[in-house]
Amino acid sequence: MTVSAARSAALSAFDLATAQDVFALRRIGQSAAEALGMDRQDQVRIATALSELGRDRLGCDGLTVAFTLPPGPEPVLAVVFEWDSGTKAAPDLEPAARLLNRVRHETGGAHETGAAHETGAAHGSGGARERIVAEHPLPAAWSDTPAARLGVREALRRHAPMTLADDLRAQTRDLIATLEETRAQREELRRLNDELEETNRGVLALYTELSQELEETNSGVVALHTELEEKSNRLRETSEAKTRFWTNISHELRTPVNAVVALSRLLLAAGSAPLTEEQRRQVSLIDASGQTLFALVNDLLDMAKAEAGQLEIAAAPVDLRALVGQLGAVMRSTGMPDGVALLTPEPGTLPVTVTDEALLTRILRNLLSNALKFTEKGEVRLEFAVDPEAAGQWMTFTVTDTGVGIPESELARVFEEFYQVRGPLQRAHRGTGLGLPYARALTELLGGTLRLSSTPGVGTRVEVRLPHRPGPRPATPPAPPAPEADA
Repeated sequence: MTVSAARSAALSAFDLATAQDVFALRRIGQSAAEALGMDRQDQVRIATALSELGRDRLGCDGLTVAFTLPPGPEPVLAVVFEWDSGTKAAPDLEPAARLLNRVRHETGGAHETGAAHETGAAHGSGGARERIVAEHPLPAAWSDTPAARLGVREALRRHAPMTLADDLRAQTRDLIATLEETRAQREELRRLNDELEETNRGVLALYTELSQELEETNSGVVALHTELEEKSNRLRETSEAKTRFWTNISHELRTPVNAVVALSRLLLAAGSAPLTEEQRRQVSLIDASGQTLFALVNDLLDMAKAEAGQLEIAAAPVDLRALVGQLGAVMRSTGMPDGVALLTPEPGTLPVTVTDEALLTRILRNLLSNALKFTEKGEVRLEFAVDPEAAGQWMTFTVTDTGVGIPESELARVFEEFYQVRGPLQRAHRGTGLGLPYARALTELLGGTLRLSSTPGVGTRVEVRLPHRPGPRPATPPAPPAPEADA
């Protein structure tokens, strides 16, 4: 094998004329692949493919082989076999194509481009030439520098001619190395398979454990849901029984209470037989107790109706001037604590709204009564405002007092039925504990909300927010306020 000076532009170019040249080509190809940084498998692939292509083309006139690193977007090692046309049948590329990335056969006239141009082939006198171009990609770590190319050229030049025995021994060594590498890969694959099986067993065990825990959790959730449903049913039955009891006992108590109140008033009437001072005092006590009992019965009955959803709303235009005026007169006539003033809004600021007049009156009466009951000095104030941020669709009644206030620890319980805050004024003014729960129940029935805030020693503030639908003013002025009759 000789190196042509005319083909010195390539990394290396050789004439391929004898079997020894093919043996050397195998070693040269492996050395070039090693110098380019390819792994052991790629080295064996390139060496074997070049040996097959060289053996197939051996005997062709003007056969040469050149190693090049052609420019392009993908760095590759290109090995070009070139010969004169018509000297041998078409090449068999299938063995090499299985080993390398690309292998192609080109036919035609004299070539002055591509690998032939790089090698500067001078065979023939412009006659037809054929070529095989075998390409394999370079490693990503390869850096195409003059020093790197010089190292590849040195690797291509350092192989002496080889005999058939040398080539067979080299092939045997390559085969042994490949078999060792394959065995190592097979062992690694077996180890990875064992690890994968162990992992799969762990995943399966974890999945089984999680499935059992999930099943147990689901069973617990179902049992809890069943228990909650049973408790909910019992609570509903208890609430219905309580409502029936309130309704029945209220109706049963109305008749005797009415009789007690009516008879005590007859005894106290001006036309009745004269009573001694002691008798009049005792009958007055009977009348006061009867009225208190009568109010309690009415509150119980209304609470029962509200909880049972039987308290119907009778919405109609309500002139708030008349309602607030009448309410203020009633509260003042029933006895005001000394040193306490009841302040109500100016009549001209109160509009007409569509709501249930009776329910709204009961709400405000309960709140004002509570405020007056627990205020020793200062004032109880009723204020009214239309919410401008809600486009006038909501109105707010606010009752504030300067009374004893409610401790923060008791605020959460004041809306419990029959609960009363402990204190000296509570002992002096015995009540039912239904005022605030009753007022909130009626407020919610009208579609509103009731909020309470209080500071001990400063006072209490209750805000009732209700829907506001403006209505027309009545044609006649409101009737003068009159005390509200007990019902």
